[in-house]
Amino acid sequence: MPKSTKKYFDDQFDDETVLYVFRKHPIVMRKGLIIGLAAWLVGPIYTLVLVYARPDNVPSMGFFGLSLVASILLGMLILLPSWIGWYYSLFIVTDQRLIQITQKGLFHRSVIDLGLGQIQMVNYQIAGLQQTLLGYGTIMMQTYVGDLVIHDIHHPAKIQKKLLHILREEGVDVLEKPIEKEQE
Repeated sequence: MPKSTKKYFDDQFDDETVLYVFRKHPIVMRKGLIIGLAAWLVGPIYTLVLVYARPDNVPSMGFFGLSLVASILLGMLILLPSWIGWYYSLFIVTDQRLIQITQKGLFHRSVIDLGLGQIQMVNYQIAGLQQTLLGYGTIMMQTYVGDLVIHDIHHPAKIQKKLLHILREEGVDVLEKPIEKEQE
């Protein structure tokens, strides 16, 4: 099977093929979303305060509309860093490695690069009512260099199954149980 020459990301090797890309659940944006939506109320509440504070000089509907539009823009500006963090944080599985790209804010990015051969075990956990209802959870990978725990993953059971399928297709022997150290 010929290797694709198309580059999907900057650090992709010439002989490397992207097999699967996934990201975290949109729930990771909840703080920015709540604060951003609360900011939508700033303009209308300000207009309402002016109506009661100056009943003889009530603001016009144009003022209300402008304050509402300004509030919506403020809310979107507040949500933007959370959205950037979610959208640009990716997990890329190639035929050679797993790459975790984590974007925090506008100017902070971290990358974890893990060879597929280093992965020993892939498990998932869905804990609690919120994670069950919204369909997200945690994926835990045991590797030769330590554990990699990825929180807030969308459909963790499906992703774990896909990861195990890719590992088996690439000839990586994934253990069914944890490694126990031999006693001397």
